[in-house]
Amino acid sequence: MLTIGQLAAYAGVTARAVRHYHQIGLLPEPERDASGYRRYGATAVVSLIKIRTLANAGVPLSQIGQMLEADASAFAEAVQRIDSHLREEIERLETSRKQIAQLTAWDALALPPEVVAYLGRLREIGASERIVAGERDGWILVAARWPDRIGEMMAGKLAELDDPQTVRLYRVLSEIPESDPADESRLEEVADIMAGLLEQAYRSAQGNIDEMENDDLAFDLLDALAVESDPRAERMLDLMRQRGWNGWTRLERLPEPR
Repeated sequence: MLTIGQLAAYAGVTARAVRHYHQIGLLPEPERDASGYRRYGATAVVSLIKIRTLANAGVPLSQIGQMLEADASAFAEAVQRIDSHLREEIERLETSRKQIAQLTAWDALALPPEVVAYLGRLREIGASERIVAGERDGWILVAARWPDRIGEMMAGKLAELDDPQTVRLYRVLSEIPESDPADESRLEEVADIMAGLLEQAYRSAQGNIDEMENDDLAFDLLDALAVESDPRAERMLDLMRQRGWNGWTRLERLPEPR
């Protein structure tokens, strides 16, 4: 008769695993002999090898007991169910691997390739990493809200980067030091450029405002993100309102003062 250590070694498992199988009722626990040791017979060895085989094959421990007691037909059905589950798990893991492989750069986190390419262009025109990081977070909000419009929007944004005023905007924003929230002249210049670009876009739209412009939640979140990320954003909002625009994230004029 075998001790628990001998049983475990014969079946290719650990004594700890045997004790766990006892605790969950998967392997019957024998009575102790006169010397206080548990002794296992051949039946226990066979049972433990079956348990080990099923566990190594990926069968959940919670199902092994039923499978050991099943007839041939029920056993085959259980195997098919487990195989189907494993196939689904493999597909899920393969999808996760593909997603992880795409995250070779921080920019790719939660963003489609079109936006990642756009962020790369911002760096090429001289935008600082601080500005790129702000754009990245903003586009995460946009991509989550309008995933089907990203390709179209990115084509437009890339075209805007051919405009010298847009390039100037990103460069001025990048030049404003984070340590100087009171750089009023730079903020005024940024507001002037933004207002001019909004005016161009508004005229091009000829009053036909995209339905996205009516999505207050998304634009409110974009404005809130700017305010939470940079203390100067509140001042920028004031400057844009002074120029007749409701911020810079939406193509919306403020009512004319009476």
